[in-house]
Parts: sequence; C-alpha cells; structure tokens
Amino acid sequence: MTAPRPFLGLLQRRPCLLPTRRGWLAAALVLAIAGTVFIRGIYGFLASQHPLPGGILLVEGWSSDYVIEAAVDEFHRNHYDAICLAGGPIEWGHALREQKTFADYAKATLLKMGLPAEVLHSVPAPAVERDRSYTSALSLRKWLKDRGAVGAKVNIIGNGPHSRRTWLLYEKALKGVAEVGIIGIAEADFEPHRWWASSEGFRTVTGELIGYVYARLLFFPPPPQP
Repeated sequence: MTAPRPFLGLLQRRPCLLPTRRGWLAAALVLAIAGTVFIRGIYGFLASQHPLPGGILLVEGWSSDYVIEAAVDEFHRNHYDAICLAGGPIEWGHALREQKTFADYAKATLLKMGLPAEVLHSVPAPAVERDRSYTSALSLRKWLKDRGAVGAKVNIIGNGPHSRRTWLLYEKALKGVAEVGIIGIAEADFEPHRWWASSEGFRTVTGELIGYVYARLLFFPPPPQP
C-alpha cells in the first residue's frame, strides 16, 4: 500500500546522499586550502603588473609619497615623452592650498623633485560624487584627443592593490584611443604578503577587492564619446 504523501500530496519523500564524517572533514580541508590560496594570492592579483614603458607615464595625484617617488624613478629608468597627472578637486585645505586639484598638486610635487616642467602635464578632472578614477580617465581621453595623440601608450603608476581596478577603468575609458599598461607599486603602509595581519592591510585589500568586483561585474558606463 502506498504511503500517503505529506502536505495534501504536494510533497514527496526522496532518498538523498549526505556526507559522512570523513566526507565533511575532506570538504573542510578543501575549503581551508582554497581559502589559504585565495588569501595569500589576492594581493598579487590586485597589485597588477603589466608595464608598457615609453609614451606617457600617468600618475594619480592622490597617490602616496612613495608612489610619487616611484614615478620619478620610473621616468628616469625608461624613456617617456610626458608625465600626465590625474585627479579631481581637493576637498580640504582650500584656504591654505595653492593647488586646488590633485592633478595640480602632483605636478607641483614633481617640479619640487626636479623633473622638468616641459614634461609635466596636469589633467584635472571635474568634481563627481562617484567613479572618480573613471572620470579622471575620461579627462585624459579628451586631453589625448585634443592633442592628436590617439594611439599613444599610457603607463600607469598604480597604488598597490588599487592597481588592477585603476587599470580596468582606464582601459574602459581609453578604449580606441590609447594602449594602457600598469605598474603596481607595493604598499608601504603594511606588509603586502601578510596584509591580513594589520587593520590597515585588511581594510585596504578587502575594500579594493569589493571595488574591483563592482568595476568588473556591475559598472557599465555609457560608451565614451568617439
């Protein structure tokens, strides 16, 4: 005799396979190994390295001092036609600050560090509430087109784990106008390969991972103007 089905015949019982204790232990081991590989490898993934020496060196004006110093070393090490400084308005210290944008601030810094004025080009971006790196990249796109530099190479000095997201956004904005490379400069505020051991490292890497996932999967800006 067939057993009655529960819930007025809307559901039925079926046998299913469940892990044994050994199976659960094996699954936990696999997850632990995968988690360790992910944690140890994520910094290297985010701090991208895809250099394209020559052409234009791009520095984001809000970068830390050690990143600016690395840009000077890179300029002296490889031949570049120009250094472009990107960045929108500085939102603090206007009463005491001569430079009102991060682009102008970085240019003044590099002048103080001895680079010739003729190779430094400030490319400020407008004030926006979100997608600031992408907006800076669009400003660079317009700057390149206005100067007939379509087809140029742009090599970005990246800020540690921010590098991959920066590279992605500039590639989106400069598509059809310039070839984009990236040099990720290692973080100086925490130990890169033990980023989880400090609060600064944990906040920075996890924040940049979330930002990269957003830029890769959820950020679909309108196509740049041709």
